[in-house]
Amino acid sequence: MKPFFLFVLFVMPWSAAAQSSCDGQTQLDANFCAKEQWEAVDHKLNLLWKEIKPAADARGDGGALLTEQRAWLKARDAICDKELSGGGSAAPMFYWTCMKEQTVARNKALESWR
Repeated sequence: MKPFFLFVLFVMPWSAAAQSSCDGQTQLDANFCAKEQWEAVDHKLNLLWKEIKPAADARGDGGALLTEQRAWLKARDAICDKELSGGGSAAPMFYWTCMKEQTVARNKALESWR
């Protein structure tokens, strides 16, 4: 079952994602919308990382930050991958929503490193 969801998540044509799916009414639209919302907060995470990691390195605690980030990535994946195990057409939406929620929480934690 998981390979099918990986197909839905990663291989489907991305032309549908070129415009916002958040106005749509189908489950596929909701799945793409959830992914778009995650991408936005993930982009913020990447911007924060580019700012915070060099500052942490300069203070001498960049290694600790990197270790924490790697642990968070493993934990996030372990938590969110479970959303795919139930199957169903909404599983991708639940997965991307989980990814978004985990990333929002991580963004808040990263901001404390400022």
